[in-house]
Amino acid sequence: MDQGNTAFILISAALVLLMTPGLAFFYGGLVKAKSVISMMMMSFGALGLIGVLWVLYGYAIAFPGSEGTVAPWAIDTGNIGLTAALETPEGAAYPPLAFVAFQATFAIITVALVSGAIADRAKFGSWMIFAGIWATVVYFPVASWVFNFGLADDGSFAYGGWITHGLQDVFGVGVIDFAGGTAVHINAGAAALALALVLGRRVGFKKGVHIPHNPPFVLLGAGLLWFGWFGFNAGSELAADGTAALVFVNTIAAPAAALLAWLVVEKIKDGKPTSVGAASGAVAGLVAITPACGSLHPIWAIVLGLVAGVVCALAIELKFKLGFDDSLDVVGIHLVGGLIGTLYLGFFANGTGLFMGGDASQLLVQAIAAFAVLIYSFVLAFIIGFAIEKTIGFRVKNEDEIAGIDTVVHGEEGYVLVDTKA
Repeated sequence: MDQGNTAFILISAALVLLMTPGLAFFYGGLVKAKSVISMMMMSFGALGLIGVLWVLYGYAIAFPGSEGTVAPWAIDTGNIGLTAALETPEGAAYPPLAFVAFQATFAIITVALVSGAIADRAKFGSWMIFAGIWATVVYFPVASWVFNFGLADDGSFAYGGWITHGLQDVFGVGVIDFAGGTAVHINAGAAALALALVLGRRVGFKKGVHIPHNPPFVLLGAGLLWFGWFGFNAGSELAADGTAALVFVNTIAAPAAALLAWLVVEKIKDGKPTSVGAASGAVAGLVAITPACGSLHPIWAIVLGLVAGVVCALAIELKFKLGFDDSLDVVGIHLVGGLIGTLYLGFFANGTGLFMGGDASQLLVQAIAAFAVLIYSFVLAFIIGFAIEKTIGFRVKNEDEIAGIDTVVHGEEGYVLVDTKA
């Protein structure tokens, strides 16, 4: 067993876990002051719930087997409660539980990302029910489609996801998704769009009404996300090697370029570059480079960042033109950014991209993977959210939304400047 690679995976898992509290700060700063607790609690609620479900059965669904291409929906009954994962195959590079821990953090952050679309107006209990069901019927299976690989009896890697391996059998070239452009970002962004439609628009929804209450929180959250993203991307190599180093550099280059591009767009459009724009641009670049980080020269990573920064900065305006209230721009950043990064590989992936010595096959399989996940996630998220809204209710009362839902839902205030009980 390689202790260095084992340590690398475990450290990467810790970095990715930090991303969820980072997301809580990022999202928390973007909402109004009287909703900050509610917003942050949806991230922490996902951390608790999905962490437990992953151990109970999530891993067993996401990684149901490694012999050939497994069915799109399967479960490894031997890993209910992680029973089989407790044993390390002879010759394995690292303990299976290290990989279990690493992938658990992906499941947690993906679910938490969805919550940004329903800020200021969602019931916490209803969100938790949605999170548990959506993770079970959407994220865990989709993770199997994309990430399902494991250790065979001889300690070698074996791939079985229909997106990862199945499309390669048909088209002769496999989908490239190094760290989760489809399973994480397109998946979460599509679900976010569905929930935004189910819950409807906030009271008084229009451009310029809902202003971020704490930009320093947003910058802190973006910084923590960027820090954790090195574990997210480089850790997906599962080894401290040259590819991980390339991924690390690309995870610097693309978001840096996207940050600058977003600020330029803001300056041209609105006359002033903003701190929230800088944070949003960096996150957009991180999203876009996620699937592509192991397959691009750093120069092309910069180009990808520039494209993502410009397109995502413009895409967030769509909600005002189309009339859906994606509160914190999960659609404009994660869905659009995920699509950009995934499809960009069809043109610029090393060796297989259309402009890099390949043909249109890479672009075709990238598009199939991206839109299969998008449609599946959107449809099921809409059904789950609609069912919750029509039964126990998903949205708080309008008067509670206007007053701020922290005290109504959680009995707390984000900022107690005067202790009235003293």
